[in-house]
Amino acid sequence: MNILVWILAFTFIDGLVAFVGAVTLLLNEKTLRKMLYVMVSFSAGALLGGGLLHLLAESLTVLTVDTAFLILIAGFSVFFLVERFLHWHHCHERECEVHEYSYMILFGDGIHNFIDGLVIAAAFMADVRLGVVTSFLIIAHEIPQELGDFGVLLHGGMSKGKALFYNFLSQLTCVLGGVVGYLIPLEGFKTLMLPFAAGGFLYIAASDLIPELHKEADMKKAMISFMFFLIGVGLMLAIKIIAHGGA
Repeated sequence: MNILVWILAFTFIDGLVAFVGAVTLLLNEKTLRKMLYVMVSFSAGALLGGGLLHLLAESLTVLTVDTAFLILIAGFSVFFLVERFLHWHHCHERECEVHEYSYMILFGDGIHNFIDGLVIAAAFMADVRLGVVTSFLIIAHEIPQELGDFGVLLHGGMSKGKALFYNFLSQLTCVLGGVVGYLIPLEGFKTLMLPFAAGGFLYIAASDLIPELHKEADMKKAMISFMFFLIGVGLMLAIKIIAHGGA
């Protein structure tokens, strides 16, 4: 089979992971509201863990510490500016129907998925078996994160249908990354994008999601939320250990 066909097939399968959020459509509204808070907590931990343990850590194998952290700060700053623009554009002189962090998480996930596509393409071009293994590791990573992202989009005010559709579009940037990675050798560009995306994930987790969690006044629910935050971080660590044989 042509390498490009392998790349297109597995990046598209990765795109379909966006529909994992559809399982929540089977829940009643009361149960869904309870789950949303948990999913936001989990997503905050997964974004923090994924940004630091995967994206930033991977970039440090190639870039100097100063370079990686400067690019991370640049990513953090760009996400801050983008959110300010979205807040002004969508919420100027009126209440937001959809919170701007919903669009931020789509933007950040789109960058992340584009990088995943570059990684999948590079793996398949090296060896088909390596490509298959790499793809399954990426997909396994994406399933819990996309479930959390879907919960964040709903919590931010999007309808279920709109959240699924936009999440799918964001996930499809993986296909674009796969095609670009096949056509153009962009190893250096991918390396620079890793800490940039990490900075964006840190911004979303720290500036948007964690403040949402602080709105819960009930201490018992807050502790449950914190537990799922730690589970999100722990899952990213577990994936790293399984994939690389060590933390």
